[in-house]
Amino acid sequence: MPTVETALGPVATAELGPTLMHEHIVTRSPGVQENWPHLWDRAAILAIAERKLADLHRRGIRALVDLTTVDLGRDIGLIVDVARRSRVHVIVATGVWWMPQRYFSAHGVDAVAALFIRDITQGIGASGVKAAIIKCATDTAGVTPVIENILRASARAQKATGVPISTHTWAAGRSGEAQQAIFAQEGVDLGRVIIGHSGDSEDLNYLRGLMERGSTIGMDRFGLEHFLPTAKRVEVLARLCAEGYAGKMVLSHDANCWTDMLSEDD
Repeated sequence: MPTVETALGPVATAELGPTLMHEHIVTRSPGVQENWPHLWDRAAILAIAERKLADLHRRGIRALVDLTTVDLGRDIGLIVDVARRSRVHVIVATGVWWMPQRYFSAHGVDAVAALFIRDITQGIGASGVKAAIIKCATDTAGVTPVIENILRASARAQKATGVPISTHTWAAGRSGEAQQAIFAQEGVDLGRVIIGHSGDSEDLNYLRGLMERGSTIGMDRFGLEHFLPTAKRVEVLARLCAEGYAGKMVLSHDANCWTDMLSEDD
């Protein structure tokens, strides 16, 4: 029986049920909590996350993919503690978002890929928790040298382990196309790639192209109205479903239980 690694160990894929494919339990600024611990109330954050995941479970969700990477402040101990308090399976990611630390430009593709592979095959840090998906990203700056390094490292880690890739994109710039091109150059099966945040776009030709080249697209920012209002997201989704693409799209919100990336006034 096929299984997937979660924060609490392997789970049969048949047991996952309805799954949100692009979420975050906590995102934070790496280094801030460590140096100013008064900004971080771990017990309160755990309580918030426990409450929100319980609400998800009541609404029928049985699993979520936490795409929090090292530059988004991935805290594997916190993720495990939340998972232990929840009835929702939590799938954990390796990889890097679009704000990489200097390490990722100072070291080559294979060195970075080795870190991702270690997270997948041996576990994250000393936790023993194995990542089951690779996150990488391009944003408004496009494929900068460090971002290309990470995209290629993600591709090589995918080929070495078989786990899927899920990306962050700037849909208005059609950046999923550049991601697919790099992955294809590296020999990745594009059917193992989710091009994330595609639901920010109303460009049906762009979206069809991503899927026709083999990838699944992430319609994964429902509720983030400043990127695209929900009504327009639903319209695009319905149109693509009517065209036969329902099996090539995944749904989510790109939400956090808690983040330090908003001020008290937001």
